[in-house]
Amino acid sequence: MLPIVLAAVSAIAFGTADFSGGKASRHADPIAVTVVSQLLSLPLLVVLVLVVPGTPRAVDLAWGLLAGVAGAAGVMLLYRALATGVMAVVAPVTAITAAVVPIVAGLVVADSPGGVALGGAGLAVVAIALVSLGEPGGAGRVSGRVVGTALAAGLLFGIFFALLGQADSGAGMWPVLAVRVSSIAFGVALAAHTGVRLRPGRRVLGWTAAAGLLDSAANALFLAAAGRGHLSVVAAIASLYPASTVLLALAVDRERLRPVQLAGLGFAAAALVLASV
Repeated sequence: MLPIVLAAVSAIAFGTADFSGGKASRHADPIAVTVVSQLLSLPLLVVLVLVVPGTPRAVDLAWGLLAGVAGAAGVMLLYRALATGVMAVVAPVTAITAAVVPIVAGLVVADSPGGVALGGAGLAVVAIALVSLGEPGGAGRVSGRVVGTALAAGLLFGIFFALLGQADSGAGMWPVLAVRVSSIAFGVALAAHTGVRLRPGRRVLGWTAAAGLLDSAANALFLAAAGRGHLSVVAAIASLYPASTVLLALAVDRERLRPVQLAGLGFAAAALVLASV
């Protein structure tokens, strides 16, 4: 029971972190929001590294550093898409894309996934199509650019999980700290290149801090759940994190979806579960 509870709480934390980052990115550049949120989460990560036992190898840290670049780029794209005001669509599209990436990779390397996972991949395509629909006149329709950004973010998250998954479980939280170090370095370099000031502003500092702290806490909860329970079950529960983002978007921002889009969200939830089996 404990692993299930930990996975469920991690899903809530992940989804709320995405909502917070999206809110902050409506009034500040996503690059600044990403970098500052991750900087603010460093103290929490240091505590987790000291509390959670682990002895990393050089290769474990290397996988974490590589994963951090993909993860940072994915977060920036996700925040940019969420800032458009269609969080209830962007969150599930990104999540199911990230879940389908390992399945597609398995097909490419001739390591065919099971029939259930392939069914989840097919259902994901249907879900993306449905949640993107709007009225013929344009009301409620999600632009191709937003969907494309969400898909790109999901692709990068899939790469992130694949890279981080190469780290040994005995490394503790050290690979996650390596992720944060490289993601911050990547974000700072990108900000310098694009001229973005790393000052999101006081009006969004709360949302920015919440995004960073909740994301780090969610990572720790997921690792704790995975270490105590069956990974397939834990991953399936944690992958439902878009539910909290969607509910917050509907409740706080009063986003409105057509019935066909709501059906798409149901297909998205089913696709996430099937893809994780």
